Amino acid sequence: MHRKDRLFTWGPGPFGPEGFGPGGPFFKMRPFGPGGPGGRRMRRGNVRAAILLLLEEEPRNGYQVMQELEQRSEGAWRPSPGSVYPAFQLLADEGLIQSESRDGGNVYALTDAGRSYVEEHREQLGSPWQQAGEGMPEGVRELVHLAMQVGIATRQVTHHGTGAQREEAAKVLKEARRSLYRILAEDE
Repeated sequence: MHRKDRLFTWGPGPFGPEGFGPGGPFFKMRPFGPGGPGGRRMRRGNVRAAILLLLEEEPRNGYQVMQELEQRSEGAWRPSPGSVYPAFQLLADEGLIQSESRDGGNVYALTDAGRSYVEEHREQLGSPWQQAGEGMPEGVRELVHLAMQVGIATRQVTHHGTGAQREEAAKVLKEARRSLYRILAEDE
């Protein structure tokens, strides 16, 4: 199998398995198999456990939960809004968390029942963000961390840079992208 065939999968769509190609709406890059590094997806129960453990520390909104999980797993796991917000709803339905409208959004916090549940089930809840990174190939954490740092720097240039600085940043990013694809194109 050609190396490129292992690195890219074509997502489903109304136009068949070909989709629109790289960069298109049906294209998905999965560099390490289903679910990312290590080729495994997190179980839904882990999203639930992670939310409970994070809310034990302090109230958070959905975006903060997703960011914190990505940071604590060193980039190995960032659950989607499609898994976080339904988990919030289920936990609220169970009476373990409650939401409060704050600054135009919802912030979630544990209820008394939620705090009791976390205390009683602490061992079962484990440490979901550590489990997410287990089995990650050597060097991947560093690579993901560097990519996150580049993203932060890019946002800074986007928001605070001059027009000329943004143009220069775009050139740097385009060359970095080309260089990364050149690495992939090399034969092993």
